[in-house]
Amino acid sequence: MARSGGSLGAYAVSRLVLTLPMVLILLTMVFLLMRVAPGDPVQSAVGGRLPPDQIAEIRANAGLDEPLVVQYFDYLGDVATLDFGETITDNRQVTDVIVESGGATLTLSLAALLVAVGLGLPLGLLAGRYRDTALDASLRIFGILTYAAPVFFVGLLAQLLFGSILGWLPTSGEADPVTFVPEVTHILLIDALLAGDLEAFQDVLLHLILPAVTLGLLLTGVFLRLTRVNVMQALQGDYIEAARARGIGERSVVIRHAFRNALVPVITVMGLQVALLLSGATLTEITFDWPGLGSELFAYLNERDYIAVQGLITVFALVVVVASIVIDLVTAMIDPRVRY
Repeated sequence: MARSGGSLGAYAVSRLVLTLPMVLILLTMVFLLMRVAPGDPVQSAVGGRLPPDQIAEIRANAGLDEPLVVQYFDYLGDVATLDFGETITDNRQVTDVIVESGGATLTLSLAALLVAVGLGLPLGLLAGRYRDTALDASLRIFGILTYAAPVFFVGLLAQLLFGSILGWLPTSGEADPVTFVPEVTHILLIDALLAGDLEAFQDVLLHLILPAVTLGLLLTGVFLRLTRVNVMQALQGDYIEAARARGIGERSVVIRHAFRNALVPVITVMGLQVALLLSGATLTEITFDWPGLGSELFAYLNERDYIAVQGLITVFALVVVVASIVIDLVTAMIDPRVRY
C-alpha cells in the first residue's frame, strides 16, 4: 500500500493550519500583557498635558472605553487587516512607523545574520573536524563568550576601540547627518544604489559594520556550537566510512558529505533564532543610535505609549511566526524526511 502524505504542498498546508492556533495564542498573550500593565495607557502617555475631554476622546478613538472582550476581538480584527493602531503620543499609524523604520532593522538583521553564518559555520566545521584539540577548545570558548556577552556591552567596547581610540569606523546613526538620498524603499543601502550615489552607499556601509558585527557575534556562538555537534555526528556515520573506503579525499569527505548533512539542523535552528535576533537588534539599535524599529519601540516605551508598543510587539511576534514557517518549508525541501 502506498504511503500517504509526503508532498511538499500537503506539508505546507498542514504547517499553516498548525500555525493558526499558535498565532492566536501569541496575539492573546500580547493583548493581555498590555492590558495588565499598571496604569491607564492614555493617562500615562499624555496625562497632565491635555484636558480631560481630549483624553476621553483619545480613549474613545483607541477603543479603550469598550469592554475588554470587545477590545480583544477588535484587536484580532485589526491585526487580520494589518491595522496595528495609531500611536497616542504623535498620532502616527503604527503601519507607517513599520514602513519608515523597518528598513533599517531589516538591514541590520540581515547583515548580522550574514556575519553569524559567515563566522559560525566555518568555525563550527573546524571545531567538529578537529575535536578535542587546542583549536576545538579555543573555538568553543569563543562561542561561549560571544553568546554569553551582553550585546550592549560588546557594542560599547566596539565603539570605544574602533571609534574613539582607533577612529576607524563611525559609532552611531545609519549615516552621516549630511548624507541624503531619496527614500524609495526605506532601505538606505538600496536607496543609495538606486540614486547612483556610491559615496552615500559607502557611508551607510561603514555605519553598518559595527552594529552588524556586534549583533552577529551574538548568534555566531549558536551556529558554531550547533555546527560542531552535527559535524562530529556526521563524521561518525557509515556513509563517511564508505566514502573514505572508496578513496575520496578527506577534504571532500568533510565538506561535501559531513558538512552538507550537518547543515539541515542548522537551517532549522535559524528560524528559531529570529526572536533572539530581533531582541538583540533592539539593544543594538539603542546602543548605536540606529534608527530602526527597536529604537522606536524603546522611545514609545519611555513615553508609555502602550498602543504603539502593542502594535510593534505584535509585528515582531508575527515576523517570528512567518520566519519559522519559511524555515520549516525550506527544511522540508532540503530533507524530504521532514514531510512525513
